[in-house]
Amino acid sequence: MRKSISIIGSGFSSLSAACYLAQSGHQVGIFEKNSTPGGRARQLKRDGFVFDIGPSWYWMPDVFEKFFGDFGKKVSDYYALERLDPGYQVYFGENDSILIGDSLEKIYAAFEAEEKGSAAKLKKFIAKAADNYKIAIDELVYRPGVSPLELVTPVTIKKLGYFFSNVKREVTREFKNPKLAQILQFPVLFLGAKPADTPAFYNFMNFADFGLGTWHPKDGMYSIVKGMVQLAESLGVKIHIDSPVEEILLENKKAVGIKVKGESIFSDIVLSGADYHHSETLLPEDSRAYSEAYWDKKTFAPSSLLFYVGLNKKVKNVSHHTLFFDVDFDTHAQTIYDTAQWPGEPLFYANFPSISDPDMAPQGKEACFILIPIAPGLEDTEQLRNRYFKIVMERLERLTDQSLKDDLLFRESFCVNDFISVYNSYKGNAYGMANTLLQTAFLRPKLKSKKVKNLYFTGQLTVPGPGVPPALISGKLVAGLIEKA
Repeated sequence: MRKSISIIGSGFSSLSAACYLAQSGHQVGIFEKNSTPGGRARQLKRDGFVFDIGPSWYWMPDVFEKFFGDFGKKVSDYYALERLDPGYQVYFGENDSILIGDSLEKIYAAFEAEEKGSAAKLKKFIAKAADNYKIAIDELVYRPGVSPLELVTPVTIKKLGYFFSNVKREVTREFKNPKLAQILQFPVLFLGAKPADTPAFYNFMNFADFGLGTWHPKDGMYSIVKGMVQLAESLGVKIHIDSPVEEILLENKKAVGIKVKGESIFSDIVLSGADYHHSETLLPEDSRAYSEAYWDKKTFAPSSLLFYVGLNKKVKNVSHHTLFFDVDFDTHAQTIYDTAQWPGEPLFYANFPSISDPDMAPQGKEACFILIPIAPGLEDTEQLRNRYFKIVMERLERLTDQSLKDDLLFRESFCVNDFISVYNSYKGNAYGMANTLLQTAFLRPKLKSKKVKNLYFTGQLTVPGPGVPPALISGKLVAGLIEKA
């Protein structure tokens, strides 16, 4: 039966759900508080420079192909995709970096050059990661998190030990070289938790990294949003921007619509792809499935201090994606998850998209996006932003042996206060809720409200978890639940 469905927010999970629901014949409207669709995936354009404000890594290309394939389309129908070589570069000190190439053979060679005998170990490690990746995609991540039995299959039972060990333990057992161990622990940071708190099964992210590679959509990650919007609108989805939702309307514990700028918009189903905690604040307190105490006890993925920098020259000795691990990895992680303080010596990540995509900066100039992971809920002031910009720029110059400060054309920043005000993000987190053992699958907040009929949720605080590919999957999962209701 055809239903009217109101979707709050227009991020990847909302756009995904909207496409599946519209394909099934439902009348779908999306209501986005900001002036462009895409949720946290937005663009900043200034003086000929183009920056992805949110996600900047394109991993797990098979998930994107699967999404568009469900509609008889291909990724190439909407945007051009290039595999990066190197996928990324990791700095450990001055003029001391390792390149992660675009093939397993290149990566094996890079590991062997760093430590004799490590290539053979890496081959075995990646074989296990590839096996886990296949299990994750075929058996687990496309399950809606309704029951613990979803995790129990003849294949997953054999992997039970991987859920009770952790990524750090499995990596450091095989790789004693600290540089190689850090590279192998890096991918799980996308899941939002310390490697020591992430089940070892999630080493499938190493296959996503080394085996499937790092890609770049031409004109940036926002090209994916444009493609999904085009697909959604072709299926009949109506997208309303500048339309903040003020209330979820209820009648007898049943969602009957939303209130937008004082206007009541009625529908059969309400689905929120906005921040889960914020979405429940749009309900009366007795209709919320999760209390403030519940959210406060959960392990959230980091927030971020982000800088968008226009440089008046090309930058040397860096790659499109460049990680700076020249300070202690564990110490920085502790400031995020254990002490909730600003880091003394921060790890950071720099993205130079104009290296691969010249259209993202004026000729002869460079677009630079810098990210420092920090604890959610930290104090956020202009003074702190200025201090950390100085820290990372001095390190960037020293480690890559060049001067950049005199070539700075502009800089803009985005931090905890902005995540809260722009995205209604709980404590200003950037990536949602971490995938720890006790926050995996059926242990995450539910796609379907336990207290309000016809109310559903999707996105990075529910299943399967944080990241762009999981957001696409989350949209498909919630659409499936709505279809079965």
